[in-house]
Amino acid sequence: MFSRNAFLVDITREPDGRVLRLDSISSSKIWDGMDVLIFNSWHWWLHTGRQQPWDLIRYGNSTVKDMNRLFAYEKALQTWAKWIDSHVDPTKTKVFFQGVSPDHASEQEIDSCMGKTRPLKYLSRPHPAELVLEKILRAVSKPVYLLNITELSDLRIDGHPSVYGSGGHTFEDCSHWCLAGVPDTWNELLYAALVEN
Repeated sequence: MFSRNAFLVDITREPDGRVLRLDSISSSKIWDGMDVLIFNSWHWWLHTGRQQPWDLIRYGNSTVKDMNRLFAYEKALQTWAKWIDSHVDPTKTKVFFQGVSPDHASEQEIDSCMGKTRPLKYLSRPHPAELVLEKILRAVSKPVYLLNITELSDLRIDGHPSVYGSGGHTFEDCSHWCLAGVPDTWNELLYAALVEN
């Protein structure tokens, strides 16, 4: 079953608008009793304007128009981690978290993607969101397997669909990855982790 909740926590409709609730995870009811849970987040936390699915952010008694997205992501992951610790039976459910898919969003990074047909031979610095995720996972008492795709994907600067995609784009799409290509590798790693035990 695929459940699309890009932020893991709740977004509710209220009189003031759509509220991203960093300490509420009522949508988790459908996760109960699953044999395998695979989580993924971060990419959508950076969306602004019309692509942003909330109008306000609430944490505890505080409601704000916006906040540092990395901070909001960390608070949402803490809520998720509390749910894992209180609801998951590791003898019945295996939990995975797909790491952060790197994006190349700055002009300098986008320029470095243009026309690339080979992987990089060096690693960039760690992605800040991946560091937040790793910090949260270290605090979870139940086992969660990190499917760490960040460094692997970061090396595949050639793996964006961009100008080589269906119909060809006129711009470099540095937040998505080609099929067949980088996501196939993510799936191979997931398959290996699933059958390992």
